[in-house]
Amino acid sequence: MAQEQIQIQTQKQQQVQRLSQQQMLQVKLLEMPLTELEESVNAELDDNPALEAGGEEADDINTNDTPESTEDDFDTQKEREERQDALDSALERMRSDDDLPTYDARQQHNNADYEEIVYGDTTSFIDKLNEQVGERVLTERQKEILEYLIGSLDDDGLLRKDLDTISDELAIYHGIDATTQEIEDVLKLLQDFDPAGIGARSLQECLLLQVERKVENGEWKRNGQLYQYVKQVLTRHFDAFTKKHWDKIKVAMGLSDLQVETLQKEIRKLNPKPGASMGETQGRNLQQITPDFIIETEDDGTITFSLNHGNLPELHVSPSFNEMLAAYRNNKAGMNRQEKEALLYAKEKVDKAQGFIEAVKQRRHTLQVTMRAIIDIQRKFFQDGDEAELKPMILKDIADRTGLDISTISRVSNIKYAQTKWGTFPLRFFFSDSYTTTDGEEMSTRKIKIALRDLIKEEDKSKPLSDDALAKQLKEKGFPIARRTVAKYREQLGLPVARLRKE
Repeated sequence: MAQEQIQIQTQKQQQVQRLSQQQMLQVKLLEMPLTELEESVNAELDDNPALEAGGEEADDINTNDTPESTEDDFDTQKEREERQDALDSALERMRSDDDLPTYDARQQHNNADYEEIVYGDTTSFIDKLNEQVGERVLTERQKEILEYLIGSLDDDGLLRKDLDTISDELAIYHGIDATTQEIEDVLKLLQDFDPAGIGARSLQECLLLQVERKVENGEWKRNGQLYQYVKQVLTRHFDAFTKKHWDKIKVAMGLSDLQVETLQKEIRKLNPKPGASMGETQGRNLQQITPDFIIETEDDGTITFSLNHGNLPELHVSPSFNEMLAAYRNNKAGMNRQEKEALLYAKEKVDKAQGFIEAVKQRRHTLQVTMRAIIDIQRKFFQDGDEAELKPMILKDIADRTGLDISTISRVSNIKYAQTKWGTFPLRFFFSDSYTTTDGEEMSTRKIKIALRDLIKEEDKSKPLSDDALAKQLKEKGFPIARRTVAKYREQLGLPVARLRKE
């Protein structure tokens, strides 16, 4: 009875693990823009012989790929019997593969023409972080502290000012009396932004934040050996790590050469300068942009959209592998150990192919429902192309409409682009926070910023408008905001104070 319970528990753990791996794959594909997805599909086609593209005939199965073994591989009869029992158990747990999924990108789109453009990204990583501020539900006080912290980051994305200094500066320049504890609480919010490691106060904290993010994203397991070892290196042996004294770390932790090599490989994947990964602070960061969405606006205001599937092929499970599974399954009773191992090999490849096809399907569905929700909210912009018509919209708004998690919406909107009648825009362009007036009216901060920018553009440069004067004129235009809010928005637009604008 106890053995049966252990077996059931083991099976459940295996099922959970498979589910986790599938979810990780879905997250990975969801984050990819179209060009990366094409590369990933091609790599998977090269790696998995059970996954095929298009209507081409499947190649013959190379029997040399199946593991070969003889009785000499086992030292004892007992080990042979245990292996045989394991194979039989695995075969019994196999499910039917009558309904194998396919993914046909070509069936899903008869796309309108799309344009591949060279996109000049003039926004700094500071701007990109400020965009993420608008996607969070925060108090006005939290926003002000958060934006000041972002402005205090060095070019590599790290915060080297101590919190006492920041507290003093907030009090002097912004009239905000914030304790170091309050600032630290807001800093934790910043450290939850993308990319992982942003807002860290040291290299050690930067790397540890990235390690924790890997656990949160399901890449690593918290109780896994890899996580435990990496964390130990970065905490207990950080000084030796910075000096590259891996021999000392090896002895202290009792590691093998292979374990040391694995740890070095994984730690090298961490980014000591997360700010640099978000683009240059100054100048143009030129990149080839392929739109992920094609949005069409008709003359009568009707809006339709389609996913750009680019060069994605039809995906299906190899018929040859299906035939192999069927042949082996029909002769299960007469199979020897080598034949059973060949069957398990084929089964593993088919399962992996199925999982990949399903993940691609799930990605397509998630992108479709997300874009549909964005269009529903920002319909006026897609019809008229007027940036001032963009409504306040944060990640939660889309999550509520779609029933998806906020983190999922964040992944969809990251490094993906939509081609519209009015140009090609990053998806994050359509998100903006709101400003609530003293009368309770909610307005788009983007609309206010456009009005502010226009006022400064049209002002008499010999007598530039002060923030107080700008606040008064904005109020006359229907934007009743405070002077300090004007100053904040002006700084976000990269516009200097009045005395520096004088010509």
